[in-house]
Amino acid sequence: MTVIAVPPASSPSPPPTLSPEDAAARQRLLTVLFAGVFMAALDAAVIAPAIPALRTAFGVDNRQVGVVTIVFSLCSMTSTALMAALSDRFGRRTIYLMDIAGFAIGSLIIAQSSTFDVLLLGRAIQGLSAGGITPTASSVVGDTFPPEQRGKILGLIGATFGMAFLFGPILASAILVVASWHWIFLINLPFAAIVFAMGYRSLPRVSRPDAWPPFDYAGITVLAIMLASLTLGINRAVDTLTGLTVWPALLVTAVLAIPSLMWVERRAALPIVPLTLFGTQQLRTTWVLCTGAGFGMGSVIFISSVAVAAFQTPASKAGLMLLPLVLCSSVASALFGRLQNTLGPRAVMLWGFGTLGIGSLLVGLLAHHYWAFMVATLFIGAGVGIVVGGTLRTVVLDEVSAQQRSAAQALVNIGIAIGNLMVVAVLSALADAAGGGLVGLQTAYLTAVGVMVTMMVFSVRLRARRTA
Repeated sequence: MTVIAVPPASSPSPPPTLSPEDAAARQRLLTVLFAGVFMAALDAAVIAPAIPALRTAFGVDNRQVGVVTIVFSLCSMTSTALMAALSDRFGRRTIYLMDIAGFAIGSLIIAQSSTFDVLLLGRAIQGLSAGGITPTASSVVGDTFPPEQRGKILGLIGATFGMAFLFGPILASAILVVASWHWIFLINLPFAAIVFAMGYRSLPRVSRPDAWPPFDYAGITVLAIMLASLTLGINRAVDTLTGLTVWPALLVTAVLAIPSLMWVERRAALPIVPLTLFGTQQLRTTWVLCTGAGFGMGSVIFISSVAVAAFQTPASKAGLMLLPLVLCSSVASALFGRLQNTLGPRAVMLWGFGTLGIGSLLVGLLAHHYWAFMVATLFIGAGVGIVVGGTLRTVVLDEVSAQQRSAAQALVNIGIAIGNLMVVAVLSALADAAGGGLVGLQTAYLTAVGVMVTMMVFSVRLRARRTA
């Protein structure tokens, strides 16, 4: 492996882009990136089938076992910016490998846990590690591939999420048939070992400057408080566990943390969240669209409930009705990643949010018809694949400097995660307020149509064509 010498500077320099002739090196690198992202996404997908087994094994109720998912989401979102900053300081290769190793350690702790608290510790380590894998992989793409190839590659990375959510529940269910729940997590160990070994050989190695500005401890602390308060406030997790109504205070804390973060970052020598990432219309629009993309992606969680309410589908089989949706999502992500340079970011996002809006409208108006429901799932799946694919990440790579790629990709992840949190809270509340059942769910999806139309209006603010 070649070691690239970088002269000391105030900020790190990325490795040179791979030329088109470096086909073998490019293929090895892409394999490592796809495999790592797939592993992290797969673990998020396999947890749902494991929940009943975990509840029985540790003697906890539904309220307590839900914390398994909340802990992972909380740690993943709060670690994203931290891992991005560390990858700038210590190199993408070092942090990517550290995250892969940390994910394996968390999986081992879960599999060997004798108490529920130890299981939550392992899940937290998994989340902290998973939070850095996707943004670091996206930054590596920006560092090592020419601009005209980035959209296609990031679209394929987005498609790996669809594949993970397609195969994850099937794999977990098969494991539970032939073995215990422990093997759902133990299977990560050989997979992580292979990815680590391949990454050690294939990821570009860059020498780092000796002198660095002080680490932005104040910035990462305020950001963590803001994201943790937002996550717990929206999920009302503390209320669920303690019976105390503290979610309004948590949301107020998250709002008050915003000006605090701006004040801290203006004074930081090397900020965790550079305020210049909000300095252009393209970037500000992108952050809004990331939240909308997360909202659209999160709306998928209610599709199974619609199937149960509309067609009396057994809850154990309702997940199978998502298979066409997931397949359509993967195909659309890969396809529009390839078309991105031709269509331009504005057209791609208009297609994506428009497709999501059509799917949501069909659910809201015609979900009681089986044919309309299935067509709606295809539209929703395609829309999710488009908006969560590579377009927004490519816009960010085009807009920011090489030194800000990791921080910018971290904000993409945070925006999508916030949208995911919001949709679960908003749509579930609307469904309950409308009386629950199929009518309540249809009301929630009609509201989602309004969100998608709003995102289409914001999409018009994107450039019609990629910048050079």
